[in-house]
Amino acid sequence: MQKDDIQIKMFSDPLLFYTAMLDDIKTAKKSIYIEIYRFSNDPFGVRFRDNLLKKCREGVNVKLLIDSWGASSSYSFFQDLIEEGVELRFFEKIRFNFDVFTKGHRRNHRKLLIVDEEIVYIGSANITSYSLNWRESVFRLKGDIAKKFTGVFWGNFKIYKKYFYDKVEYTKIIKHNKLEILRDVPSLIHQPVQKKFLELINKASKEIIIETPYFLPGAHLRKALMEAGDRGISVRVIIPKKSDIQILDVLTSKYLGELSQHNVKIFFFLSQNLHSKIFLVDRKYFVVGSSNFDYRSFRYMHEICLAGQHKSMVKQIVSHINETLKESENFDFDSWTKRPAVQKFFEWLLVPFRHLF
Repeated sequence: MQKDDIQIKMFSDPLLFYTAMLDDIKTAKKSIYIEIYRFSNDPFGVRFRDNLLKKCREGVNVKLLIDSWGASSSYSFFQDLIEEGVELRFFEKIRFNFDVFTKGHRRNHRKLLIVDEEIVYIGSANITSYSLNWRESVFRLKGDIAKKFTGVFWGNFKIYKKYFYDKVEYTKIIKHNKLEILRDVPSLIHQPVQKKFLELINKASKEIIIETPYFLPGAHLRKALMEAGDRGISVRVIIPKKSDIQILDVLTSKYLGELSQHNVKIFFFLSQNLHSKIFLVDRKYFVVGSSNFDYRSFRYMHEICLAGQHKSMVKQIVSHINETLKESENFDFDSWTKRPAVQKFFEWLLVPFRHLF
């Protein structure tokens, strides 16, 4: 354990971190706060809900903030919790009007679970059986930093249905020793996660590794990655061979050839869907959390990430990446140039809509 007195454990297997989460929920004495994109009405969702209900009946303060679009559940699914005093808020329901294509994309994509203001889970995974076989990246933090995440949760809980609020205040970087809590909100200007990515890419001296389910960086990030490759930095991007959003895979393909020509090495994860979200520079600086490496996360989503330095955490991240690469194949530039004309047509067709994927 480092001087900052934070214990960190990384999970890649959903079964392992679901088990760990439930164990911590069962030992909760004071409070359980959950902010999440998806809390599904399925076997895992039911198991979590029932454990929360039990803790609520024991007098534990339980609060839930769930995205209304991603939820895959409704008020009726949580009715017993509500009757026992759980405060449930669904984030910003979609309303069909003239501005639906921008307002509707403003989702709460964060994944946080906080127990007794002492333990925090942050990462890529939702509470759902749907992703049980996916490769994820979830981090369990124990220490004083949990209180700062609690403050973040309360702030989000407060503005859960507000369209206008102080975006400067809600995107301030929260520091804790060598760690930083980064918060994105829907904005064209205030995008601290993307700015951190650019900062770290430009300061990299040896290596950049990106592991993400959805890879659709804007022009500034693509340029920075290509310039890093051209100056001799080892740049590796790991994405799923087939994600759960096939239309995005088609659009992503358009940019892979250009990146490859600038020494950005692309790897396709083969065995299952890759849903982890990891950014590592020089095996020293990292960014992990809920944000994908794409337009939509930076521009429209409420995201939360942990950035900074922590030796134990980096060691676990490197081990995770090495295991991912063992089940990955290299991008083949020659095969890419020979992809079907119909695929090239759809790549071209989708470019104007890239902000929506």
